Amino acid sequence: MDHTRDPCPWVILTDFGGAFSMGAVGGAIWHGVKGFRNSPYGERRIGAITAIKLRAPVLGGNFGAWGGLFSISDCAIKGLRRKDDPWNAIGAGFLTGGALAMRGGLRAARNGAIGCAVLLAVIEGVGIGAQKLMAGSTKLELPPPPPSHQEERALA
Repeated sequence: MDHTRDPCPWVILTDFGGAFSMGAVGGAIWHGVKGFRNSPYGERRIGAITAIKLRAPVLGGNFGAWGGLFSISDCAIKGLRRKDDPWNAIGAGFLTGGALAMRGGLRAARNGAIGCAVLLAVIEGVGIGAQKLMAGSTKLELPPPPPSHQEERALA
């Protein structure tokens, strides 16, 4: 269990804010470049700034909605299962993907839920694999056995 994180009611706010910030910063870079490239030669700086002002907060909000809903689902699953393992993240991804795709109908919600769960299963699997790979170098080796009585006489 990860004791370095905040308890569940507070981690939701932290995750929401972190996801919003990540989306807003990434959106500012992405839409700034896009606005710069799509503007006429003399208006590129203004085009980049306008694109950032219009679209970066939207992308930040989308990231924040995903991060907040994922965190709420993760806390709910942890509360029900009373365990902290990779299945919680996979289940939370399933619920989040389904809830965010619900506007498109039942089929879209099913596909979004399955796709998000598979994506999070891959992420969790890679994390577990990397953790096992890094932990392999810390295995302790047995010291050599002490010399027997016959070897002690031969050395003396």
